[in-house]
Amino acid sequence: AKTGKYLACNQAFAEYAHKDSPEGVTGLTDAQIFDPTTARHFTEDDKIALSLSKPYIFYADVSDAAGNPRKLQTTKVKYMDTKGRLCVLGMCQDITDLVNIQHEQALTKEAYESAVSTGLMYNHIAQTLAREYTELFYINKDTEEFTEYRKDKESGTLSELRRGWHFFSDCKSELSECVHPEDREAFLQTLNRKKLMKALSQKETVVMTYRRMVNSQSAYFNMKISRMENDDHYIIIVFMDVDAEMREAMAKNVALADALSSAKEANISKTTFLNSMSHEIRTPINAIIGLDTLALKNDNLDPYTKKSLEEIGDGARHLLTIVNDVLNMSRLESGMVVLHKDAFSVKQMVEQINAQVISQCNDKGLIYECRTQSQIDDSYIGDDMKLKEVLLNLLSNSVKFTRKNGRVILTVEKADEYEDRDVISFRVRDTGIGMDEEFIPKVFDVFSQENSSDNSKYGSSGLGLAIAKSIVEMMNGSISVKSEKGLGSEFTVTVPLQKGGKIAPYSQRDINPESLRVLIVDDSPIEVEHAKMVLEEAGIRSDGCTSGQDALSKIELMHAKKEPYNIVLMDWSMPGMNGKETSAEILKRYKKETTVVVMTAYNWDDISEEAHSVGVDNYIGKPLNAADIIENIEHIARRSSIAIFKEKKKARLEGRRILLAEDVEINAEIIEDMLEMENIKVDHAENGKAAVELFEESTAGIYSAILMDVRMPKMDGLEATKVIRSMDREDAKRIPIIALTANAFDEDVQRSVQAGMNAHINKPVEIEHLLRILGELIYESEEKISGV
Repeated sequence: AKTGKYLACNQAFAEYAHKDSPEGVTGLTDAQIFDPTTARHFTEDDKIALSLSKPYIFYADVSDAAGNPRKLQTTKVKYMDTKGRLCVLGMCQDITDLVNIQHEQALTKEAYESAVSTGLMYNHIAQTLAREYTELFYINKDTEEFTEYRKDKESGTLSELRRGWHFFSDCKSELSECVHPEDREAFLQTLNRKKLMKALSQKETVVMTYRRMVNSQSAYFNMKISRMENDDHYIIIVFMDVDAEMREAMAKNVALADALSSAKEANISKTTFLNSMSHEIRTPINAIIGLDTLALKNDNLDPYTKKSLEEIGDGARHLLTIVNDVLNMSRLESGMVVLHKDAFSVKQMVEQINAQVISQCNDKGLIYECRTQSQIDDSYIGDDMKLKEVLLNLLSNSVKFTRKNGRVILTVEKADEYEDRDVISFRVRDTGIGMDEEFIPKVFDVFSQENSSDNSKYGSSGLGLAIAKSIVEMMNGSISVKSEKGLGSEFTVTVPLQKGGKIAPYSQRDINPESLRVLIVDDSPIEVEHAKMVLEEAGIRSDGCTSGQDALSKIELMHAKKEPYNIVLMDWSMPGMNGKETSAEILKRYKKETTVVVMTAYNWDDISEEAHSVGVDNYIGKPLNAADIIENIEHIARRSSIAIFKEKKKARLEGRRILLAEDVEINAEIIEDMLEMENIKVDHAENGKAAVELFEESTAGIYSAILMDVRMPKMDGLEATKVIRSMDREDAKRIPIIALTANAFDEDVQRSVQAGMNAHINKPVEIEHLLRILGELIYESEEKISGV
């Protein structure tokens, strides 16, 4: 209603608007589709409908494409759609035939009254109806008196066949004799006098399609019963042979059903093929990444070899991203992607996004801004992971297609509010290369790329925006784009989010925020306040100051009180006593009790040498991110040996024996090499069945853990895990089983857990991550033995 643009229509309206398909109408206004007079009428009708509290119904005489006069009945009604927009729904029905029948019925009554004196019984109207109907009954519903007319096969005209007095008592039984046995009961019920009169009191016409036996063959007929206009004493019943039309329609329906079935089978085949091929492609890619990682551990590499290996790893990871995009698109098209409904914070999600995008922008020399409106609620319910995926895709594209010194801006605001939902708008604007006007309508198409030069220069699968559009539409949202070549682009994502939900507190993390005390040093009071707010949200106590000299005074005071700051977040670029000078003085006096962390919006590589020169080894990006501040501080604490976190206990791994189930030989060799470097013995099974047999034949307790590939021949990892868990032996229930898989989808993780696995690790395997998981799970498993 606000823009006057069509959101959707059916094929019939598209053809009425002289368009090939509904897509040709969507997004246009009446003025863009119709002539000025027609457009003005349509707009006025919309205004009337919007002003009424009930549906607006009106009639119009129009000409069809052949120029024949037609009568249309239009109903327009206002309503609010799921996005909170005031809209107008219009429904138009061709009632030409219905009006003609009503007119003929009126003529029938007049002819009948005339025939009472002339004895002709409306022969004129009978001949008129002969154009369509094969039989006709004119009935007095009170007396059951009737006259029957039937079409002459040679002349094609209706002529009076007989008169009678008991239509409902006798004639309907006679008529039902030729009805197909399966339709006879419904036919008699339709002609039940009491029920028929009740139906006709509520509507003018009752219609039934049934099968009639003709020469031992069934044929489709229509029976239409209408009450006479302005006279409740008479009804007219007509019969029409519609066998040809019905069978043609049925044949089309069968063809459509077959086509739909074939399309579904083709889609399933395509999805199965892509799933299989993506796994087959991932396997060698994962091997390349794994071997590349192992090779880079060699400290004796010459610079050229090291650079080549790094480029091989980057290329392999990019290829893996493209493969994942193809599979994601296939899963979306097949309806295999499910949205999760979890409580999350939009603000925290945006902060997580900012942390990644700031780094990308700094690397490329771009200016990044994020503008968030304060009226956005603290908590919503939805799938923040997929929403984050969409926004990161758009922002990454902006970074990719924006040249050095350009700008990338993310704006988050509440666009609308209704009932228990807010409509949140995310706008991603950049000053990049932009797009040609002709390409914009195709930007969300699968494999869509403006030209090959951009593809080779920037690298793209052409699937990112198509995936983003599919995810947003799954969320009942919308995505649009405005762009001008050479000036940049602006993408807008609008999604309705349900208010409410309880977000898991930070106290569930490993670190104990309450044990921390942090000093923030920044010459900008706004930056200090923002940092204090972020830390406060994470449960961390903090103080702030705006100069190096003030920082030294505060640290000296807290040192005297025996309440030293664990961490000092230091802005590196300050007037007067800058970050380098202040940090050097702090570490000179209080190195044993305080760790200095650079807080900067610049690239760490640009200042790391200078920071190292005064003993500062840690940094954190600006602005601070509440979503991962705990994780960042935990990392800093580990590197600086600050005992401020709750360490999970781990078992010693040296000398342990691990059972590895992996069908790809090269992947098995990589994992074996990684573990043997840590003095861990590995027994390899080439499939799930062999893994089950090895475990079953082993002495209880000989294996400390099992690494189980999910997809294997003969018996997959899920089935093998279920078999092992069901064994009647002491270690079968408690031994840690860790899933190894190339798939990172939520449902894959869930299936692993349901099968009895303890953890889920994605390929290519990172050895540090694997060792940590093994240590923690083996410790927990052995605790169960001692009953702790």
